[in-house]
Amino acid sequence: MFAQAQYTRELMDDAREQTTCQLRLARCRKAFSAGVTRPVEWRKAQLDGLIRLLEEQEKRLCDALHSDLGKPVNEAWLTEVSFVMVSARNARSNLHRWMREERVHTPLFAQPGKSWIRPEPLGVVLIISPWNYPLQLCLAPLVSAISAGNCAVIKPSELAPATSAALAELLPRYLDTDCVGVVEGDADTATALLELAWDHIVFTGGEKVARIVMAAAARHLTPVTLELGGKSPCIVLPDADLEVAARRIAWGRFTNAGQTCIAPDHVLTDATTRERLLPLLQREIHNMFGADPQQSPDYGRIINASHFDRLLGLIEPGKLVTGGQADRDDLYIAPTVLSPAERDSPSMHSEIFGPILPVVETAGLDEALEFVGSGPKPLAAYLFTRNTDAQERTVAALSAGSVCINDVMLFMAVEGLPFGGVGASGFGTYKGEEGFRRLSHRKAVLRRASRPDWRIRYAPIRDAGMKWLRRLR
Repeated sequence: MFAQAQYTRELMDDAREQTTCQLRLARCRKAFSAGVTRPVEWRKAQLDGLIRLLEEQEKRLCDALHSDLGKPVNEAWLTEVSFVMVSARNARSNLHRWMREERVHTPLFAQPGKSWIRPEPLGVVLIISPWNYPLQLCLAPLVSAISAGNCAVIKPSELAPATSAALAELLPRYLDTDCVGVVEGDADTATALLELAWDHIVFTGGEKVARIVMAAAARHLTPVTLELGGKSPCIVLPDADLEVAARRIAWGRFTNAGQTCIAPDHVLTDATTRERLLPLLQREIHNMFGADPQQSPDYGRIINASHFDRLLGLIEPGKLVTGGQADRDDLYIAPTVLSPAERDSPSMHSEIFGPILPVVETAGLDEALEFVGSGPKPLAAYLFTRNTDAQERTVAALSAGSVCINDVMLFMAVEGLPFGGVGASGFGTYKGEEGFRRLSHRKAVLRRASRPDWRIRYAPIRDAGMKWLRRLR
């Protein structure tokens, strides 16, 4: 009897969940069909609303990020709030240019005529965001969706409940509720959303869930943008400025407690450079977080106990250079450097996604490039060297979503650069103009005069006519 009642309740919950998702999609479809989102004035108003939200609710949002990830307030502002603010302002400033029709050459055989490309909105976009940057990776795709003139439904991560709740409460205060909605919930809610027919899906997360998203999208022939991850390598050559390299690598690896998809996942360098680099990494970790990073106001925490346990299993005590301390109750793992890491080390099997940095010994650039090329294509790749030939070789040889030379992660702050993966690290972009294009349809238009109407192209086509047609082509 109890089991039957439980089963009935679960069925009712599933039905309510499905109904909520369907109603949210239907509301957006109605607004989109009415043409609400197409005018540039609507798009600018929504971007203005998003900017006001970030300005007026900065403390609330930073508090939520701290609650979910122990994220320091300055880090939260730099990597999440200000990132979206800059994206929204950039989109607003460039909207007229992005929306302009693009003239295309019309060949002689189609004259008199005019050809052009008109960007038009896709419709209703579903955005499924992850927990590691629960504000940035939710609202940055929304900027692209709005600027392209789409409606959007957002599914924040349930693993970042404070940020999810803040978005669900605040977005309706600042944006058009008929066109932009938030649906909170767990994996069952995501499943219910994926059963519906969207015009585009933007998913940021892991490869396993990405396969589920793609399979669901395929049932409706829905295009997808996947922002995944992978083991982003960092090659350090002997001629690099090692002090600066150590500082930037430590910053990139241990920001957000290492839970960043584009963080340098591991370092590849030769034996001599490794011996010089390791003490510099130790020094920079101390400079940034002090003797006890657990007490530092600038160091975050692991998202939950499950990820904590997974990360703890990657630390090999015999390879410890620094760090390794952990506190499960506090979800704290110290900034940790492991060396020499091997190809078969636990930390080298898959993306680490935590505050652990393996340093792998390679003979030189050739071996490092071979090492990277033998694995899945990463979301980002990093190189530290002064040698311009080595820089060019690396850019040419490595297939990665982005390549950054003599720094890490900073390419994300350049609005003119697209952001996206390749191969197993994902596909499609959503930043800046590339994001606008990704979430638009570039409609091809040809307009011709009715006359003259040369009969040469119509059947029956004679040999003499074919001669002229061949010349015209």
